[in-house]
Amino acid sequence: MSAATAGAADVGSRFDAARAVADAVLFEGYVLYPYRASAAKNRLRWQFGVLVPPRWGRDSGESSFQRTECLMEPRGGARLFAELRFLHARRRTVQRALPGGGFAPAAELELADRVLTPWDEGVEERVGFTVPVAAIGEGHTVPFTVPAREETEDVREDGRLVGRLVHTREELNGRIVLSAADLPGPYAVRRLTAVVDNTADWPPADTDQGRDGADRTAALPRSLISAHLMLGLDAGRFLSLTDPPQWAAAASQACENVRSWPVLAGCDGRADVVLASPIILEDHPAIAPESPGALYDGLEIDEILALRTATLTDQEKREARGTDPRAAAVIDLADSMPPEVLERLHGAVRSLREITGPGTPAGDADLLLEPGTPWWDPAGDRTVDPDTDRVVIDGRQVGAGCRVALRPGLRRTDAQDLFLVGRSALVEAVLHDVDGGVHLAVTVEGDPGADIRREQGRFLYFQPDEVTPLEDA
Repeated sequence: MSAATAGAADVGSRFDAARAVADAVLFEGYVLYPYRASAAKNRLRWQFGVLVPPRWGRDSGESSFQRTECLMEPRGGARLFAELRFLHARRRTVQRALPGGGFAPAAELELADRVLTPWDEGVEERVGFTVPVAAIGEGHTVPFTVPAREETEDVREDGRLVGRLVHTREELNGRIVLSAADLPGPYAVRRLTAVVDNTADWPPADTDQGRDGADRTAALPRSLISAHLMLGLDAGRFLSLTDPPQWAAAASQACENVRSWPVLAGCDGRADVVLASPIILEDHPAIAPESPGALYDGLEIDEILALRTATLTDQEKREARGTDPRAAAVIDLADSMPPEVLERLHGAVRSLREITGPGTPAGDADLLLEPGTPWWDPAGDRTVDPDTDRVVIDGRQVGAGCRVALRPGLRRTDAQDLFLVGRSALVEAVLHDVDGGVHLAVTVEGDPGADIRREQGRFLYFQPDEVTPLEDA
């Protein structure tokens, strides 16, 4: 790194609380189940936070920058800590050792415990710096460069040289541009803007972008991947953009964030750190304590991935172990996970509260449940009965056995609802949820599978304002 890393140790300690979530962002979707390089979905990688070279990005539809805007209330003499983190694609090629000496390119190198194949490894890069808030003004630019590098790694089996891996990194160039402006009004609030740019001059001007120069595979080693920014104040606070104070609501809405989603991420609920992520998070995000380790597969569930990974064949596991050290760690984790850890992944309740006790009104005594009874069980709650309950719609009592016309509302997002508009249906039950909502379970008349759906209890569900009673209702 260049001189931009000055003060990186001080910066790093400021962000320790946010580091676990930032790591999850950094490796979001890094390698997908079944964790093999040969899998089709591992051939088009890195969809979040990819900042490509600007010349290539103009014709590809991908962007070379991300913009973060947030509100801060710095106190006198405050310093701003910043750390840009991203992955650098390190291209790995495989070479087989020749009997007479030397090496030749190979599609794979099969060993007893793994199968090595070409692969793009993600190497973490950081650019950290500190700047007094008062010195930011209309523009404070921090350029950075990551030099090109090539490394070789011998591969041996039973003490014998069988091949080698060649790891190649291209040069990266970029910059971080900070600016800050006071907002009008009685509050000492400033709008902070941070723009991260990939400034790589690639492809060369004489390259035909319709050929090799336009290939995303060639652009990735020159891109900032999973780029995200952490910002911190040593005196003062940031304001939440999703839940700002009422007096700051208009200013929060005016913040312009492009390919960046800033959220509060300070320890113990503090507001001195912001994580600007390429994926949407909530304020103060956290890693679930039940998670036994990183699985890298974006938008999946630990329990499902652990079970699916355990079903891979020995050959598939060898290929995954040879794909990437992080994939190998996932395989080892799934193979060694004890039953009690797996059971812990099945689910967790985080917001239980006592709703009955000595102070329960006498009139509600019949609602108290015996110890060991589920907190809510339709069979144990005599106040509801899906078969006999009725709801008033357009002045008519509607319940099980009534006919209605379906009028799906605008709040629904299922495209198949278009085929149900105006269709007649039979109400099978009236259901009440724990939040006080009412839902009608229906089967569509004329559906040849209605009897099977009824037998299996698989219905369509509509709210009362989405149906109209028919004459015989």
